[in-house]
Amino acid sequence: MSDNDPEAADLEGTVAWSELLAEATTRFDRAGLESPAIDARRIVEEVTGSEPSEFHGVLDALVTVRGIASFDRLVARREAGEPLQYVVGRWGFRHLDLMVDRRVLIPRPETEVVAGLAIEEVVARSGAGREVVVADLGTGSGALGFAIATECAAARVLATDRSPDALAVARANLAGLGRAAGRVSLHEGSWFDALPASLRGAIDVLVSNPPYIGDDEELPAVVREWEPAEALRAGPVGDEALQTILQGADEWVAPGGAVVLEMASDQTAVIADRFRQAGWQASIYGDLAGRDRAVVARKRS
Repeated sequence: MSDNDPEAADLEGTVAWSELLAEATTRFDRAGLESPAIDARRIVEEVTGSEPSEFHGVLDALVTVRGIASFDRLVARREAGEPLQYVVGRWGFRHLDLMVDRRVLIPRPETEVVAGLAIEEVVARSGAGREVVVADLGTGSGALGFAIATECAAARVLATDRSPDALAVARANLAGLGRAAGRVSLHEGSWFDALPASLRGAIDVLVSNPPYIGDDEELPAVVREWEPAEALRAGPVGDEALQTILQGADEWVAPGGAVVLEMASDQTAVIADRFRQAGWQASIYGDLAGRDRAVVARKRS
């Protein structure tokens, strides 16, 4: 809720946003948060409805009673350890501003790299008015599929998820996608089961950020306690979802098509080798930190 609400204008208090910013920064620092000043600023921007470029212009303004209440609620949630992305309820992913909450994973920079790799594969298969069929398996918030749809006019995207809750978030994000939304459809179901049978052998680019963490693998508390386990953990080994996608790819991906998968760095070599053994060409790509993060496999024509 923006503080710029005419109904709250007559309830102006005596505290400036600069004071609340300093107070929140101190509280976050005492709570041991990693980026107290950044988090406090982001909450001020959210409550005031201001863009980053407008931030310094609101600091001297007095806060309404309603604004203080909204600010205090968000600060308390962040102080308790809830991820900032869930606290503000939305987060950037490439050119998108996505709604996010505890029903879906938080969009991450490494997944932006995966989106970029998938977009390259779509562009390579477009041209002369050709439609490129893209399947985003396990879409969550819609980050991967929606980024492709908005950046590639040739893409027709089918985004799937077995979680009705995740699809509800994706549907909300789809509503704000603009013209590109007309080239996106959402499908409920597990992996390939969610896709129309007519797409067997017709997918040009398959992209996924599937669960790839083992059931017993340690996770940071902020991830373990807040993000959906079913979107993180794949099973006892951790590569179960990756193997499912790999096994179905030959049947569903068109000749000359591509598969783009995010995974852990210690999984990339094994998955790439499995694709090669099946007759595909496979390459490993790193994330922004230089860690192996994705496999791009291309099916022979």
